[in-house]
Order: sequence, then C-alpha cells, then structure tokens
Amino acid sequence: MKRLVLVRHGKSSWKYDLPDHKRPLKKRAENDAQLVTRYFKKYYDGNGKFWSSYAVRAHETAKMFKKELQVKDEDFEVKEELYTFDHSELIDIIKDAPNTIDKLILFGHNPAMTILVNSLGDKYIDNVPTTGLCVIDLEIDNWKDLKKGKTLLTLFPKNLR
Repeated sequence: MKRLVLVRHGKSSWKYDLPDHKRPLKKRAENDAQLVTRYFKKYYDGNGKFWSSYAVRAHETAKMFKKELQVKDEDFEVKEELYTFDHSELIDIIKDAPNTIDKLILFGHNPAMTILVNSLGDKYIDNVPTTGLCVIDLEIDNWKDLKKGKTLLTLFPKNLR
C-alpha cells in the first residue's frame, strides 16, 4: 500500500513583475497553510517524504507544512522537475519514486494537480484550490505500478474557515 498526498501551492502574488517561478506567496497563503496543516496533523502520522517544486510559491508552502508537521530535513527535498503544469510529467516522477517510500507528499502546480487528483483518486474534484490537499491511497507495492486509488481526504481552506 502506498499513500500519495498532493498539495497545490499557496495563493501567490502577481504584485511584482517577476518570472513565474519566482512569484512569492500572498499573506493569505500563510493563513491557509495553518488551517490545512491543523486538520492534516490529525491524519498524518509522520514517515512521509516531502517533495516540492522549486518555484518560490510551492517551496514556501512546503516549508510551512514542514515546520508545522515537524518534518526532518532528510525527509524534505526540492525537485526542479516538479515545476510542471503537466500531470503526465508528475506521473512519471511518482513512478520513479523509490519503493522504500510508502508516503509521498508532493507540492506542485495546477492544472497538473487537479488532473492528477482526478486521474488517481475516485472522487471528482472540479479544481484543487491554492493550498488544497488531497490524500489518495493506492493498492500498490511498487510506484511503477501506479494506478487509480481511493481518495481518503480532501482539505480545502475555504471549507475549513
């Protein structure tokens, strides 16, 4: 059994004229991350590997989760290839995960996150919002065998306020 947790980055700012991957988070993103992690803590028992896109908005979101969930440095990694909007690229990244990882938590971008949640989970989500989190259990022993699983949990900030 493998568990996949997909998190879309927090709300980003368009205030500055910056390349896309350098856009910072809005203040709201911190509040949303606190809301989501407060609830997620009840379900998260540790031992997950956290992989984040290198884009500022995703990396900063991931670092907030890391701090709140007390994730060890060795369980937290920034991966350049997670800066993608293509769900098929995310699928390839997941399939290449070492099988020693049973819980993989990815921080990334839309539309890839929403499409991935709908391709792998059994619950249709119209749109994974910023700082939205979805937990999917997969009845596989090998990430290379990635297939549709069961959506266990969705945490969206607007539903937690």
